[in-house]
Amino acid sequence: MTKPTTYTVRKATETDAESLIQFNTAMALETENMKLDRNKIEPGVMGLFANPQYGFYMVAEHEDTVVGSLMVTTEWSDWRNGIFWWIQSVYVIPEYRRKGVYRSMYQTITEMAKSGQFHKVCGFRLYVEKENRIAQKTYRDLGMSETHYKMFEDISKK
Repeated sequence: MTKPTTYTVRKATETDAESLIQFNTAMALETENMKLDRNKIEPGVMGLFANPQYGFYMVAEHEDTVVGSLMVTTEWSDWRNGIFWWIQSVYVIPEYRRKGVYRSMYQTITEMAKSGQFHKVCGFRLYVEKENRIAQKTYRDLGMSETHYKMFEDISKK
């Protein structure tokens, strides 16, 4: 019987920035056929490290190689008097997909939220591309459910 692969999951640091930039760039191309501008994504990634009140990144490592990442941002819920953690920018390198990397990261952040270190985390949310059925199955398998909300946006033209 093959021993399950274990991953080290930790909060990302600035030394992980290049991996995060590469992962975000690959994810945008893969999921939205969008080529990200390095002059925007690099300061965007570094901006989260400089402004931790906006959120944080998590990375999963296997044998000292970063194989996956996600970003957590926060949303205050007056209805629940608590904070939702939004899971964004999820990426796992292709050869590690369907091998428990995201599950390990998700379990780590849920444990962090329950630890009492963070103010009133009341739940987790994420958005997923409508056609990404594999990711949707993963989220359901971890106990998440689809909501009745639709998402709208107005991207600044600046």
